[in-house]
Amino acid sequence: MEKFSTILHRAAGRHGGEEAVIAKVKEGLENYSHNQINMSDDRWLAEFTKRVFQAGFSWKVIEAKWDGFEKAFWNFKPSRCARMDLDDMEKLTTDKAIVRNPIKIKTVQKNAQMILDMAKQKGSADDFIRGWPSTDYIGLLDYLQKHGSHLGANTTSYALRFSGVPAFILSRDVTAALIHADIIDKPATSKKAKRAVQDAFNQWAEESGENISYVSRVLALSLDA
Repeated sequence: MEKFSTILHRAAGRHGGEEAVIAKVKEGLENYSHNQINMSDDRWLAEFTKRVFQAGFSWKVIEAKWDGFEKAFWNFKPSRCARMDLDDMEKLTTDKAIVRNPIKIKTVQKNAQMILDMAKQKGSADDFIRGWPSTDYIGLLDYLQKHGSHLGANTTSYALRFSGVPAFILSRDVTAALIHADIIDKPATSKKAKRAVQDAFNQWAEESGENISYVSRVLALSLDA
């Protein structure tokens, strides 16, 4: 297994030196730092919904229509969204202010219930999510995938990263770096492979003194997929 210093050195060779890499990584992560605490339950439902609709679609289109989404889904109030019925679905699937994908529209109801359940357990979805240890990040991904709808690993990881939660994203570049480091030999889909990835990130985070988001970004810069 490669040391993190080796990975950082390789990224530095490709991006103008170590200081340049560190500055680039931290600048990117600072864009989400304003969302590091106290996101309300409705904002968590909104964030998950945005990433679900963006998956496999134009992010710019979803951003451009987002005000319409907010209005259509009652500002993402979980208690209201969890009560969506057939009449609501009929209206939403004909609402030109949003992307009228029936399958993705249905996800809002289930994800709203998940948010309510998390709040019931820990007081708020924010406390539930941010209270989950990053050393078991794959456990959080598994929970959200099991209890939510259309919350696959990458969709969820983007939602968490953009909300200021330490998160690694298994993009093609990061996966290539993990394969190069002999952590996995192909994209991580099995429980064993995911655990190996988590263990590697934990070790690199400890070595670097940074969180798993930082480690993930450095890996992404260290190789091309």
